[in-house]
Amino acid sequence: MDWHLLGLSFITVFLSELGDKSQLAAIALSGRSQSRRAVFFGTAVALLLTSLLGALAGGAVAEFLPTRLLKAIAAVGFAILAARLLFFNNSESTQ
Repeated sequence: MDWHLLGLSFITVFLSELGDKSQLAAIALSGRSQSRRAVFFGTAVALLLTSLLGALAGGAVAEFLPTRLLKAIAAVGFAILAARLLFFNNSESTQ
């Protein structure tokens, strides 16, 4: 097992999941329900399943495309998202 990759994956996902929509949904569900344990296990299994699907899809794509190209595609995608957020999403700031 690659412990460095395990730790890096954990830290990346943990920090990116803090305060996102799924965590807010879990907070809302646990506030309304009698069983916080059921909400915890339901959300944990959902996150595990989505992470598994992402890892499987990433592994499958990596079989067909070189790593350098995948990194370039991801970088361009994030740059496009950043540009859209910075320059083209002014509807909230003008109100």
